[in-house]
Amino acid sequence: MKVALKGHGHDHSIELDVGSTVKDALDAVGIHPSTVIVSHQDVVLPHTTILNADVSLELTIVSSGG
Repeated sequence: MKVALKGHGHDHSIELDVGSTVKDALDAVGIHPSTVIVSHQDVVLPHTTILNADVSLELTIVSSGG
């Protein structure tokens, strides 16, 4: 299946096996999961979400500091 990851300087399109997770998609493009929030159609997805079809995911960078 085709997974697109877009937002905040990222624009990746990859092929993954059906049943892969959001975390698998992030790992495949070298994005550390703790650095982004992933959403689809304005719904935030846990990194454990299983992907079963072509999808376009939005990335929001997480920033922290003191």
